[in-house]
Parts: sequence; C-alpha cells; structure tokens
Amino acid sequence: MFLEYSGRVTKAIQDKTGESDPCLVDGGEHGDLASTIAFALAKRERTSPVRIALDLAKDLGARPDLTGIQVSATGPYLNFVFGEGYLRDSIREAVKPGYGTLPAREGRVVIEHTSANPNGPLHVGHIRNTIIGDCLTRAFRKAGYRVETHYYVNDMGRQIAIVAWAVDRYGDGDPGEKGDDRIARAYIAANRDLEGKPEAVSEIDRLMQKVEAGDPEVTKKFRTAVTTCLDGIKKTLLDLGVSHDRFIWESDFVRNGDVGRVLSRIRRLEEYREDETIWLDLSAQGFKKPYILRRSDGTTVYAARDIAYHIWKARNFSRIIDVLGADHKLIGAQLVTTLGILGETTPTIVHFEFVSLPEGSMSTRQGKFVSADALMAEVAARAYDEVTNRRTELGEEPRRAIARAVSIAAIRYDMVKISPEKSMVFDWKEALDFERQSGPYIQYAHARACSILEKAGPFAHAYEFGDPQEIALAKAIARFPAVVERVTVELRPHLLAAYAHELANLFNTFYQHLPVLKSEGRTRESRLTLVSATENTLKEALLTLGIDALGTM
Repeated sequence: MFLEYSGRVTKAIQDKTGESDPCLVDGGEHGDLASTIAFALAKRERTSPVRIALDLAKDLGARPDLTGIQVSATGPYLNFVFGEGYLRDSIREAVKPGYGTLPAREGRVVIEHTSANPNGPLHVGHIRNTIIGDCLTRAFRKAGYRVETHYYVNDMGRQIAIVAWAVDRYGDGDPGEKGDDRIARAYIAANRDLEGKPEAVSEIDRLMQKVEAGDPEVTKKFRTAVTTCLDGIKKTLLDLGVSHDRFIWESDFVRNGDVGRVLSRIRRLEEYREDETIWLDLSAQGFKKPYILRRSDGTTVYAARDIAYHIWKARNFSRIIDVLGADHKLIGAQLVTTLGILGETTPTIVHFEFVSLPEGSMSTRQGKFVSADALMAEVAARAYDEVTNRRTELGEEPRRAIARAVSIAAIRYDMVKISPEKSMVFDWKEALDFERQSGPYIQYAHARACSILEKAGPFAHAYEFGDPQEIALAKAIARFPAVVERVTVELRPHLLAAYAHELANLFNTFYQHLPVLKSEGRTRESRLTLVSATENTLKEALLTLGIDALGTM
C-alpha cells in the first residue's frame, strides 16, 4: 500500500507542478511522506516557498485521486498523512502469505559475489561479501526480478599456480580433512618455502605459461587443486544458507577465445599501449596507474579475463551487479571505464569495507585468519549454552536446532547491519551478545508473536486501530514492500536489517503497553490481527535476510 499511495502522491505533484521529481522524503513526525518541492518551485516562480507550499496543500488536498490522504503545509514543506483506509488495506495485505513480494519484472539480473580465491577456506572477511551478495539476491527476487548468482572462480593466476605447485609437495593429509583446509595448509607452507628461492619462483612462472597455453597435464593439475578447495568452500556457503546458481571458471574465457577477441578489440583503441606488456593508458579518464592486461611473458592477467567475462554477462543479462572488496576499487573503476570505452554495458559495483579482527587484518597467505567454519562453530556452541539456559525443558536435539538457527542469525545480521562502505571490527563478544541489536533479537520478537497467536486460538480479523502504538506498528508494517524496493534501487541491504530491527522494537513496545490476549471484542480481534501481520512481516523480512524465522526460542 505504501508504494501505491506514494505513487499517487508522486503523480499528483507532477501533474500540478510539471516537475518530474516530486522531491519526496520521509515525513517523520509530520506525516507518512513529505515533499520539498516548494524550494524547487520558488526559484522558478520567484515566490516564497512557504506561500507555494500553502497553495499546493490546498490544491492537492482537493484532488479526488488523493482521497484518503490528508495534505497540509508546515512552513515550506508539504506533508501527507495516509488515513484509516490505508491502514486497513495495508494490514489486510500483510497477513497474506508472501507479503512484500512485488510483481514480476522484465529482464534478468546477475549478481556476482564471494568469488574468493580458491587458496583456502572462507574467512570472516570473505563472508561479509557473501552475506551482502546473498541478501541483495534475496531482495531482488522478493522484488520480482529474475536473478542468477555467480561465483567467479580464479583458476589461472599466480596464486593458483602456487596452489597447484604446493599440492604436489604438501597436499597429503588426513583423508577426512576438508578440501579448503587442505589447500590452505599446502598454500601457507609453499609461501614460506618460496621466500628467497628464485628457482622455485621460475617454476611457478612456467606453470602459469603452460596453463595459459592449454597444456593438458598442467590444466588438469590446476583444475583438481581448485575443485578440491571449492568443494570445501561450497560446504561453508551451504552452512551459511548461501548457494550460487553458477560457478564461472576464469580459464573458460581463455579457452573459448573470448580473451583473444577482447585483446583484438582493445588494440584498436587510442588508449592501447604495448611495450614489454600490453596495457591501457587511462590517464585521460583520471587514472595514473596503467591498466595491465598482459605480462611480458605473454600470459594474460586477471583484468583481461574479467573484461571478457563482463562482456559475456552483458550479452545475457539486463543488469549486472558485482560485490567487491574495497581493495578492488581501482581495478573495478578501470574495468568500468574500459567497458564504457568499448561501448559495452557496465556493471554496478557494490564495494564493501573489510572486516578486521581486534588484533589486525587477515591474510590467507600468512595463515593469519579466523575461518568462517571456526566462527560458525564457536557461535553455535555459545548459542547452545544460551538456549540451554533459557529452555531447560527442551531435549538436546531441539536445543541444538534452535542454536544453529540463532548462530547463523547472529553472524548474518552482524555482517549486513552496517552499510557496506563502512568498515567493521568483528568482536566475538559483541557478535555473541544476543540482547543487543542482533538477528536473534528479531527472531525472538517473531517467536513471541507466534506464541501469542498460538495462545489466542482462532479469531476473526479486524482492522480498527486507534491507539498511537497500534497506528505506529501498522504503519511500519505497511512500509515493508517499499523497503524491499529501496534495497534493490540503492543496493544497500543494511536498510532491510535496520527495518527489521525497528519493526521488532515497535512490536515489543506495542505488546508491553497494550493488552492483547486480555482485551475484548473488536479491540482484541484488531490487536491479534496486528500481531498476525507483524509475525508474517517479520518472517518475510528475516527470510529475505537469509535468517530462519523461528516459531519458538
């Protein structure tokens, strides 16, 4: 309903003013929506914005297409308050299965996320990428888009050559060892060995040349090592509730000739430069650093293959979204610029700042990281202790099931609640504090709503809301579809996390201040209807965040 009503307001302002932008903002305490359009019109009409706002409020308030919407002016601001019919219709929608799902859209969206180098297990820093990407994917699907998710597999670069070299020397181990752990152990040992050994470095270079030339034995060696690591990574992703539709192998774009065709096109550009290497001079576009595409030994670098991959994506999808770490800002900008010069569709890149530990940053090469597996195991153990303290009457298996769901909620929410461009320090104690702004807190609000409904038994839906706590909760519920839409427009999944927390807070305030089960008649039915709408909305919001909506905790 919020999207419908805001659409009506938008059209009315556009029709009246002739301006394409209605300048709508959050109404705050003055209304459901506000508009600053009077400021824009004041420059055009050379009239006080206060006078313009008063005139507009009078004219808009008389329009039949804004029936049920109260329009007023506060100084230069237009305020729009949606009436009882809006609340009634919104809550009717909110109790239906799948609430917040928007109509199907045209076109296809591809979201690439995670894409960690297969040289070891995912660590705490990687999974911020994973969770941001997965939440965006879920939001786009909720918003009616057809979405395909990709993991772009690096299987050709120097790091992978070191992995392949390392597996021959250090790959033996416990047959039950997880594949990504085995690769990490070999990779770390190899990096220690390679320090100060030029002959070994030359061997790595020869492997890189052979794999690019398509040497069957070396290609198989690389593929086997990468697959071993990916098998472990896939299990970690599954434990986090994440899956990719396709794993795209970087080397495929060399094998099928796409990289060669890209380099042929690039040779015709004014920016093309060739000396010992092949590179692009993008200084006219503001880049001081050369955009290297091929090494002096004739092997291509990641950038050349990435261009080919993105051209392929542009042929198959109408919108391209990449989730990349902040350390990819330069190469990401160079990629976008180069694709633009080539006349190709450019991706939208969501950059995120890294997660660090209190003692510093993480590095797979140095063996200094907290793996995602270790994180999940530790959080699950502590969640089990918390659940055991709260629910002593439950058997062990139900407690462990709740603890697993709570632990994933704690991790996923903690990683997505902060806007991507802000860095974060992962603190074990804060992440495991289930009483703060957290996923488990929202899960608990949902479980409380389920408990109230179970105790209430059958009831008839009613939609009479007069108390300020009822109205505040109903209006928050009504905004959910608009929040989903906003996430897909701004590519900021933390907005959904903040919304879910706000809704949980409003529900807890409503429940603490107003009797529900002990109220009577239409008041009881209306409040139970609000509880039902809250339960359904929290469930849909949690699922869109990739968090289990538990019925009991």
